[in-house]
Amino acid sequence: MSENTIRIGLVSVSDRASQGVYQDQGVPGLQAWLGEALATPWEPVVRLIPDERPMIEHTLIELVDHEGCSLVLTTGGTGPAPRDVTPDATLAVADREMPGFGEQMRQISLNFVPTAILSRQVAVIRGKALIINLPGQPKSIRETLEGLKDADGKQRVHGIFAAVPYCLDLIGAPYVETNESLCKAFRPKSAKRG
Repeated sequence: MSENTIRIGLVSVSDRASQGVYQDQGVPGLQAWLGEALATPWEPVVRLIPDERPMIEHTLIELVDHEGCSLVLTTGGTGPAPRDVTPDATLAVADREMPGFGEQMRQISLNFVPTAILSRQVAVIRGKALIINLPGQPKSIRETLEGLKDADGKQRVHGIFAAVPYCLDLIGAPYVETNESLCKAFRPKSAKRG
């Protein structure tokens, strides 16, 4: 791994997938999207865990504090059901909350389903890492990260990933560049390199 490589934690939170009842689709969906979207070299650190708050908290701490992940993306466990505890665990390990990410994720999803308001997705900072709770379905993951484009390919609603690289800059994480044809990262001119 070179010093320019960013480590990204990918966590699928699912009782049934972690027990092998069905195959997880969240992490493969994330890996596929990041593979297309990132121009910066990256290394995934993958975890598939049950909907258990202590396990989720432990996993997030491990990925940031011991595995050196600068970005952690979780998928699953963000609804109102009693077993949906991913946001609670994420907030418990946070130094600071970043509410704009959750607000924008719900706004994007509301374009497709009225039940998007039931999502409790959050994003937080822990040390020099950004942790974001994403939806569980690959289609929803892509829409949330990438945003919505019209028939001509013009960005109609910005996806949340457009703000991720600059957020990482601000918290002291590695500099990340994206493939602009898929997801154009926004940075002020003064923050752009080369």
